[in-house]
Amino acid sequence: MQAAIHINQLGYRPQDRKRFYVSGCGGSFAVFRADGSEVFAGELQAVGDDKATGMQVYIGDISDVIEVGTYQLTVPGIGQSVSLAIHPDVYANLHKGLQKFFYFQRCGVELSAEHAGEFSHAACHVEKAHVYAEPSRRIDCHGGWHDAGDYGKYVVPAAKAVADLLLAYEFYPKAFMSPVGIPESGAGLPDVLSEVRFELEWMLRMQDEQTGGVYHKVTTYRFPPLSTMPEDDRGELVLSPISYAATATFAAALAHAARIYRAFDADFATRCLNAAARAYEWCTSHDAEPFHNPDGVATGEYGDKKLSDEHYWAAASLLQATGEDRYHQACLQAFATGGFSLTELGWADVGGYGTIAYLRADRAVTQAQVWEHLRKAWLTEADRLVSLGACTAFGIPLAEHDYIWGSNMVLLNRGMHLLIAYALEPSDLYVDGALQTIHYMLGENALQQCYVSGYGRKPLLHPHHRPSVADAVEAPVPGMLAGGPNRNLQDTVARERLQNQPAARCFLDHEESYSTNEVAVYWNSPAVFVVSHFVGV
Repeated sequence: MQAAIHINQLGYRPQDRKRFYVSGCGGSFAVFRADGSEVFAGELQAVGDDKATGMQVYIGDISDVIEVGTYQLTVPGIGQSVSLAIHPDVYANLHKGLQKFFYFQRCGVELSAEHAGEFSHAACHVEKAHVYAEPSRRIDCHGGWHDAGDYGKYVVPAAKAVADLLLAYEFYPKAFMSPVGIPESGAGLPDVLSEVRFELEWMLRMQDEQTGGVYHKVTTYRFPPLSTMPEDDRGELVLSPISYAATATFAAALAHAARIYRAFDADFATRCLNAAARAYEWCTSHDAEPFHNPDGVATGEYGDKKLSDEHYWAAASLLQATGEDRYHQACLQAFATGGFSLTELGWADVGGYGTIAYLRADRAVTQAQVWEHLRKAWLTEADRLVSLGACTAFGIPLAEHDYIWGSNMVLLNRGMHLLIAYALEPSDLYVDGALQTIHYMLGENALQQCYVSGYGRKPLLHPHHRPSVADAVEAPVPGMLAGGPNRNLQDTVARERLQNQPAARCFLDHEESYSTNEVAVYWNSPAVFVVSHFVGV
């Protein structure tokens, strides 16, 4: 691979630690002003060979360059220069773009030119869906967000996305003061809460009125062709059966929402809490059976064999919302039973969300010994992530085996973990580690790829995202985070073109490489959280 400069393509804030990387060659570097005068010079330091990247990497530190401006960074040994920006608001537009992606994913409503610009389109999927195996029973479940590059809507990953955005607002409310350009909600909500409410209203429609259980997903029977606009996807909509995973994560997310919306709309908050309590009661009277696609349904399964962490999250979230002892006892039972991670923030492994809820609940309704155990578990994992980052070529907490489908979600989840650790026990190491996940996302990676559409010198251009493929606009919808490198090569294009590539380089900006460059709401959501820290503090 040719020697190159790997740098955050948007830039850096003046006060942050600022590093860049060079592959294939060491030596000196220098930073110059626009008038050609030198600002800073230094020597690259070897990081070493990295198995995940297959590269010899060197690091340069330009933290002493703090004056706002645009500079040229030059590395004579490879004969290259790149532009370098330093500005306190360098991530402000990115933060808005990552948020607005959720608006572009709206289902069941027209995206008007006023708000969507050239990405506007007609309303889609407005007809009622029939309940699987009950063709005569039809339910209105319009609204919500298309999950990813397809047009399905799935409760389990939706709950993660909702939780990430609500946590981002709780931790960094000042980051959400500026509008992002979505329709007025009429409720005086910040845009992020208005957008989340759009998803929550859909989730409420997914709850069975009779039992309180929650349908797993609403999709067509099969994905439409990649070049299909949302309003042209006219396959029959079907509600897959109620599942334990959907019902438990629904309970957790709706209880979380009840706390946040109470200050804005007490009636809506009450709806959310009552729905969460009903869903939780359904879980207590049903076995934790994994979900499998029913016969004939070939859309995303979001199956999960281990469901004790979902129950833990639901109980902890309801404990935080209500303070009721029955939910605390359920948390204690979950700890005693074990068998799941207390710190993961994925869509399948959700124990970390339960831990966050328990740690942020009223201390009067928690148990001190359990609280301290959870705090230590969170910080121990944060320290592990810091140590892991120190051992990788680009300073990120991803080991070679972590480059899986959605590796960028894994990375941003870990950035989120580090920032929550910082709230528990302030440490510059945690903040630096989280910031490095942003640098990686924006170009400090093995491929010099900005993994966000519409940003950077080498942005994501050909995502696996049906509206971006099908519309008449040359550029893709902006603000979308790609899944990222995936060493498992789980699509035909990746298998054909990426054989024997190191894990961190197993990525293709190709519309058919769904296992590396599809987008998803629950990949954007941890990115919103992490970037919020560097916008709202």
